[in-house]
Amino acid sequence: MLEQPVNNLLPGTELARRRFVLTSLAAGFALAAQPIGAQTLVTDTTGISVKTVEIPAADIHFPAYWARPARGRLFPVVIVISEIFGVHEHIRDICRRLAKVGYLALAPELFVRQGDVSKLDTVNSILTQVISKVPDAQVLSDLTSCINYVATTGYGDIKRLGVTGFCWGGRLTWLFTAAEPRVRAAVAWYGSLVPNGYNRPDFKPDPLRPRFPIDVASELKTPVLGLYGGKDQGIPLETVEQMRAALAKGRSGSQIIVYPEAPHGFHADYRPSYRKEDAQAAWQAMLAWFQRHGVGS
Repeated sequence: MLEQPVNNLLPGTELARRRFVLTSLAAGFALAAQPIGAQTLVTDTTGISVKTVEIPAADIHFPAYWARPARGRLFPVVIVISEIFGVHEHIRDICRRLAKVGYLALAPELFVRQGDVSKLDTVNSILTQVISKVPDAQVLSDLTSCINYVATTGYGDIKRLGVTGFCWGGRLTWLFTAAEPRVRAAVAWYGSLVPNGYNRPDFKPDPLRPRFPIDVASELKTPVLGLYGGKDQGIPLETVEQMRAALAKGRSGSQIIVYPEAPHGFHADYRPSYRKEDAQAAWQAMLAWFQRHGVGS
């Protein structure tokens, strides 16, 4: 069994053991992501190779989590763009899940210049102290550096390159796919599509985040699959429909799936927002999308 809930890893119903496992597991999560739920999935490293690598950029080397099958070379590549919590245990586990089915997955730490989000204990502190200071241009450049790095390793086939991202990373998935022609297919999980106040006559873009997915929808050349929740209070369904209409004006073949009863973060198995059936269906939809568009393993 590749993935199993934490509580399934526990012998019997021994409460002390359960608390020990959850406490140990929580050490790999950002402080602001606590407490960690018992339904959290854990993917082992049998048959795969995992490590932290250093990605060279123009000004720094930044870390990234790497997972690939233990044997073989030239695997299809998926760049995984994290939530605001950075490359914590959930994102690393996603990389391991992808490696288990034949991908080289790479999740870069994209906030290192601005701060260490893992040490901040509230979502608000992460947003105000770090995320609000991260320019899109920096992120897009670092993601390009990730592709260039993988191309030098001999393990990744960047002719079969996919991108996926969650929440904050979901928005960047749309933007990076529009900017990087080497991406063959992408899957964006509940990333913001339209900025607040977008339709008001006095709307002014944020200089650090000048464009949103709605701005690039009609110019996309690469197919993106959007995975969204119908009960997501942060991403109103009207903005999803606005994005669908904009995508229809282009020729990328991009699509959006809405899971009617799912809230925001429905794939985040370590949080109360997790919805198992929708998360599993969306995961299979992602893998099928990659296969369909030439990023198959």
